[in-house]
Amino acid sequence: MKLWPSLILLVAGCAAPGAQAPVRAIATLPPIEIQILAINDFHGSIQSSGPVTAIGSAGATTALLQGGAAQLGAALEKARHGFGITVAAGDLIGASPLESAFFLDEPTIDAMNLIGLDLAAVGNHEFDRGPRELWRMQAGGCARFVANRTPCRLEPFKGANFRYLAANVRKEDGETLFDPATVRQIGPVKIGFIGMTLRDTGSLVTPAGVAALRFEDEAVTANALVPQLKAAGADAIVLLLHQGGKVPETFRLDGCEGLSGAILPILDKLDPAIRIVVSGHTHHAYACEIERGGAKRLLTSAGKYGYFFTDIRLRFDPSTHALISESGVNAPVVSTGPQQADVAALVARYVAAARPAAERVVGHLADPARHGDDDRESPLGDLIADSQLAWTRPPARGGARIALVNSGGVRTDLVPRPDGSLTYGQIFAVQPFGNGLVVKTLTGAQLKSLLEQQFTNDMPGKVSASLEPSAGFAFRYDLARPVGQRIVAMTLGGKPIRAGQRYRVTVNNFLSSGGDGFTVLNAGIDPHDASAELDAMEAWLKTGPKIPELGRTRDVTRR
Repeated sequence: MKLWPSLILLVAGCAAPGAQAPVRAIATLPPIEIQILAINDFHGSIQSSGPVTAIGSAGATTALLQGGAAQLGAALEKARHGFGITVAAGDLIGASPLESAFFLDEPTIDAMNLIGLDLAAVGNHEFDRGPRELWRMQAGGCARFVANRTPCRLEPFKGANFRYLAANVRKEDGETLFDPATVRQIGPVKIGFIGMTLRDTGSLVTPAGVAALRFEDEAVTANALVPQLKAAGADAIVLLLHQGGKVPETFRLDGCEGLSGAILPILDKLDPAIRIVVSGHTHHAYACEIERGGAKRLLTSAGKYGYFFTDIRLRFDPSTHALISESGVNAPVVSTGPQQADVAALVARYVAAARPAAERVVGHLADPARHGDDDRESPLGDLIADSQLAWTRPPARGGARIALVNSGGVRTDLVPRPDGSLTYGQIFAVQPFGNGLVVKTLTGAQLKSLLEQQFTNDMPGKVSASLEPSAGFAFRYDLARPVGQRIVAMTLGGKPIRAGQRYRVTVNNFLSSGGDGFTVLNAGIDPHDASAELDAMEAWLKTGPKIPELGRTRDVTRR
């Protein structure tokens, strides 16, 4: 597309004296168009997965096998048009499948380099292995910062060619972990980019791993950078924010009908100069203009796992460089589509290296165990809790009587192969964090306080982060009651939990140190480390367990 056509001259023929004057030359210049291609929440999904269903503006649904780094690279290259840049809104790495996580997500960073990523905000999962390992992702090298994984196992690691931004992540000296923002010259205009994670990141990763970092308010941080970006000549400001909303359909190619979630109060507080917000974290896909905070803004999210990318177009006045309009649409990435050859070769290399571990059979199930997407009790969550209780019940492993699993730590369904077998790669995809198990003693009163932390003030009537219990333990809750009084019943083996009695409770080490806001667990005593959660799951699957029936938790709220 020609963005700068030559002047069109409309000239009348030569006229005799006294005749009508010639028509003056008229210059017609179209708006300057800048393209931003955006992704978020890739989570190391270098291989294709799916299928998923996407909803278009006309309400049509399309089910396609989606994703794959090589397919994403080819789709982005085909979409590129004129002046442009490629960006990401967090969680490129972390909570990744085995073929990436087994190699500390080095293949994902390499793939992002090859597909031409330019900028990326940090997300909460960038901090899963601590800030020093995240620095290695940016800078490269083979220094070891993770106990249970070896860096550069397959080949040297050069680090990210793209630039991480972390405006609201501050170290003890007050400096940001990475640059907070940047101004990029794209064609004839300058665009300012701010990148950040959500302020709750400290409670979404193992707190001990980020104890030296401070995660600040998203809107306050972004607004403070606006004058600096304007002074640097930015003609428009884009916020790459790892926080988002949810839509009823989960994946929309365009539109934001029914949008809810934490992104809305942030938009209400943003400086009107921030006209484009590329969001993430919720794994929902949407793209629309929305009037919030005294400005019309373009808000987008490309879902997760490379299922989509967002094609954003910004149009500027050719004379003043003022932003005239903005639009965006999510484009699906089809796994049967073309592949970027060098990315496909990279993926094949790492998949082959991971195959012996990934294809080892670890057990059997007669039916699929589903994890659900609504932060409530699920068959798979209950199955995992049962595995952890069985593993830690012996006195030598902690003497547990109850196990609790955070629903956010269960990442995908567990679907056996046709012969009923399950592989290590499958259970790794369900629990990809490498967490260990910890058994602690809590009183019955502390156990109730812990369960109360599932509910928050800022989302009345909703579960913020649920805990899924092992067999024999049950609780009931009433969301209409005041905060701190919503747990109305707790039983173990059919008998009421007693406030003064002590109970041995198993959780993963993320929860044990207060992750997901479950800070009551910090007060637990007599901790006992009990190996890895995947060891417990593998041992349980060898027993041929049945899929648990739901009912261990119950919402008794009167609607």
